[in-house]
Amino acid sequence: MTIAPPLHRLSRNRRYLVWLISDTSKGLAASLFGFAIPLLALIVTGDPAQAGIIAGAGMVTRLLTTLAGGVLADRHRRIALMLLGSLIGIVLAAAFTVIALGGGLTFFTLLLADVLLAARSGLFDVAGESAIKEIVPDAAMGRAQAANQGRDAALQLAGGPLGGLLLGIGGWAVGAAMTLCHLVAAGTAWMLQRAIRRESDAGSITDDTPPIAEKDDTAPVRPSAWAEIREGFGWLMSRPDLGGVLLIITIVNLGFNAATTTVVYALQQAGHSEALIGALSAVFGAVMLVGAVIAPMLVPRIGAGTLAVFGIIGITAGAAVVSMVTEPWTIAVVLGAAVFLLPALNASMMGYFMVATPTHLLGRANSAAGILGMGAMPLAPLIAGFGLTWLGREMTLLVCAALCAAAVVLAVSNKALRALPVESRWVEHAKQYETLP
Repeated sequence: MTIAPPLHRLSRNRRYLVWLISDTSKGLAASLFGFAIPLLALIVTGDPAQAGIIAGAGMVTRLLTTLAGGVLADRHRRIALMLLGSLIGIVLAAAFTVIALGGGLTFFTLLLADVLLAARSGLFDVAGESAIKEIVPDAAMGRAQAANQGRDAALQLAGGPLGGLLLGIGGWAVGAAMTLCHLVAAGTAWMLQRAIRRESDAGSITDDTPPIAEKDDTAPVRPSAWAEIREGFGWLMSRPDLGGVLLIITIVNLGFNAATTTVVYALQQAGHSEALIGALSAVFGAVMLVGAVIAPMLVPRIGAGTLAVFGIIGITAGAAVVSMVTEPWTIAVVLGAAVFLLPALNASMMGYFMVATPTHLLGRANSAAGILGMGAMPLAPLIAGFGLTWLGREMTLLVCAALCAAAVVLAVSNKALRALPVESRWVEHAKQYETLP
């Protein structure tokens, strides 16, 4: 009789808990700035198109630097990169605070701040995302990703109201809060690095917690960075269970993010306060938090492909219906319902990706997936900004809904996506593709 191994408890995995605090602090800083930058741009310029240019430039920068971030994550110690990225975040956030206090926020300073902070994220966030595979075993990856979705929902819940409150004080208050967040992220990354060294020296690493891979400084000279980037893309696109799904994710991300950005821009232009817009963001976060609580029950029972299809359908319905409503709280209800399944969708897709990807390729595969899955995202604020200027709110939102509907058609017709199984079969399902040429 085979005895099943004991269930890995994330609450007892100190590495994971410290990693979660560090990643959450960094995420709160990003959430605050992501909420504040388009509203600050609208306040400073009064032009949705210029606000869209600022947001789009940041997204392009994030995507391009993510390529380098994936190579860094596979070449160097990922926890050390987390620490370095947080230290750079402290410097950039503090500089933004000083500029805002001096009344120096203009179109160009906001553009520069967004580009620099996006570059920091692209270069160093991949390392933090990849480190979790070396902290959490495969058997617990689905639950870890569900917990991370709950964390993200909590950030969404807190980020909007907190960002609105801080903006009411001034742009400098947003910068000060970001500085504090990066300080916490740096401190906990340093603690994680020290804990790993102590456990490694003492030989106290448990069997069910994967060891952090040490980088071999005596290894042969690596190929060029471009060759490594191509290797990551090549591996990802050779996997029907991963590469073929990314086009669908790209289209639905573009459509829904353009829709939500259009809603935010339209509310601000209609004279609604930053605090109200932040409160609406909190509603989305509250719904996603409920969805994240339910996600650990859905991921082990419902196939990842099924969750993805129904999640995309819900997002598409929300993007279509929101074009017909203009009252802020009605908008909150519609978009809240649209994102209810999003935590389960993300937990299952990200969990399977982490299980299926070899550790030594994870940084580059993560960056490649980010480029392919989010490559069209810089167009979202441009669609929102120029769409509101040229087409108006209703037509812009209908364009966004049409993009989401195209993703639904592709998802339903994609056999590789529909075949993705429940969490307990992820390892077995991924192995069948390892033997493919």
